[in-house]
Amino acid sequence: MRTSGGVACTKKPCGPLLDTKGVRVDSLDFGTIFLHETIGTALLLLLGTGVVANVALAKTKGFDGGFLLVNFGWGIGVFAGVYAAYKSGAHLNPAVTLGLLASGADLSAGQIVAYLLAQFLGAFIGAVLCWLAYRKHFDDPDSDPDAKLAVFSTSPGIASPFWNVMTEVIGTFVLVFVVIAFGKTPSGLGPLAVALLVVGIGASLGGPTGYAINPARDLSPRIAHAVLPIRNKGGSNWGYSWVPVVGPIIGGVLAGIVANLVDYV
Repeated sequence: MRTSGGVACTKKPCGPLLDTKGVRVDSLDFGTIFLHETIGTALLLLLGTGVVANVALAKTKGFDGGFLLVNFGWGIGVFAGVYAAYKSGAHLNPAVTLGLLASGADLSAGQIVAYLLAQFLGAFIGAVLCWLAYRKHFDDPDSDPDAKLAVFSTSPGIASPFWNVMTEVIGTFVLVFVVIAFGKTPSGLGPLAVALLVVGIGASLGGPTGYAINPARDLSPRIAHAVLPIRNKGGSNWGYSWVPVVGPIIGGVLAGIVANLVDYV
């Protein structure tokens, strides 16, 4: 699977990630992957959690801007993160890494560890930067505790663990399957295509759970919410925290398996 915009390949051995640099996934060292995945994922989470903060927290300029604005903010976050992490292939998401592995990508154990560690660390850093940017709004007494948590993590509209997991499986399957399919098309859209895909998933499938579709996107910011000194923040809803981790992992792995079966790799 080749790409022209930073979405990792799945050929065995992997073809070039980016024609401009001639980088190959099977030649990437731990440090390169770790550094660039951390930066890219941090940018993704900074802009993604930032748009939620702008919409959800009291007295912001974007207060009550609506779910569509949130979707576009996350899409632009993906756009920025993919460009920033092009040297590592810009997975930015453990579900993407594991999905590519399931599809037959030539990734070593060390590379997988580098991707996963960087994604969770980057997501935590991005969430902390968002908190710093909106510090006064987080501490404002008019900001609701549930809104503060919503900046960092997802929650279901209707709590039903099985169906919440199902929603995350479906949404993540769409993300990873289409990302892999991009490698079979001649389009040079790259990051823009992935960004629009995320906007579409949010608009179409985000209603039931808030579409985590990325374990690092939810778990690391949830940890940040738990440890940061946010006034009147309430609990971090750990009882739900497994759903946006398990669902995306299942969805990503299934997408990789199906993509391999239908010869998209």
